[in-house]
Amino acid sequence: MKPSLATKLAQLTQRLDELDRELASETVTAKLDNYRKLTREHAEIGPVVALYRHYQQSERDLAAALDMAADPDMKAFAEEEAEAAKARLAELEIELQKALLPRDPNDERNIFLEVRAGTGGEESALFAANLYRMYTRYAERQRWQVEVISENASDLGGFREVILRIVGQGAYSKLKFESGGHRVQRVPETEAQGRIHTSACTVAVMPEADPIKDIAINPADLRIDTFRASGAGGQHINKTDSAVRITHLPSGLVVECQDDRSQHRNKAQAMAVLASRLLDRERAERQAKEAATRKSLVGSGDRSERIRTYNFPQGRVTDHRINLTLYKIDQIMDGELTELIAALAAEHQAEQLQALAEGS
Repeated sequence: MKPSLATKLAQLTQRLDELDRELASETVTAKLDNYRKLTREHAEIGPVVALYRHYQQSERDLAAALDMAADPDMKAFAEEEAEAAKARLAELEIELQKALLPRDPNDERNIFLEVRAGTGGEESALFAANLYRMYTRYAERQRWQVEVISENASDLGGFREVILRIVGQGAYSKLKFESGGHRVQRVPETEAQGRIHTSACTVAVMPEADPIKDIAINPADLRIDTFRASGAGGQHINKTDSAVRITHLPSGLVVECQDDRSQHRNKAQAMAVLASRLLDRERAERQAKEAATRKSLVGSGDRSERIRTYNFPQGRVTDHRINLTLYKIDQIMDGELTELIAALAAEHQAEQLQALAEGS
């Protein structure tokens, strides 16, 4: 094991012992906020230290096997035990390196997920509705809550744009690699001659920002307009100026929200989306600078990048970033994204490990 890794693990072991003592003290349990903070830290460090203690036990097993090899009667058995211990050590070292990789501070946040129709006209809007259902079904499988913040429906039942708020533990960590261009190849319902068409949508996944803590928005930089909502919603929603449009003048970002009867709630929702978009823009700019020195396969989140193709005639879904093709399009469109998401996360982790090795 590299000395730097061993030092870090020793420090974590020491810190876990400190946390055990602090959590056992009556003075800490009396301060609920501090107690919660310490328990969260304990939950993060505990599995890493347990893994390290397993590694240390394997080191002791190896040393015992090597000592045993000095006995001619035990040599064959000892060599077998030593090889097994070496294999365990190699596996555990990789697991420890993974456990110590830097965590994305946004991983546990709720998200805003935006789907926009792109090239392909009405077929693209219908595909946007398919993606909306795919992500909604996935969220249901994760027992997350889904709230439609804004939608702009097309004439045939698709979406020109739809914005979702997804609330659930680890929502951003699971869906953050979905940002980018999604392409569909299929025969549209409106195609009389059975020709395959290609159209596209863009998806943006943003961690939900705290407008107060995460990003400062100057009220003087905002233009807020109210207007009557359009579309479905009953008599009330179309008779009052409940819809809100917020324009962030320095960036040119525009957010509309009209799905709620309350102007106050629509404004709050629009501000939340705006804050998340501004935070996402900062993140994208920071990642662009990092990508200048190192190209990331799955972490760019570039909206213009084509990341995935859904080919209905062939029944396949291909993620172009990791060259993964799955012949289970019906299940994926029904929200079974676990295999795709796990593969993307594993690739990202492999990139981090490679960067760590190159930097050491």
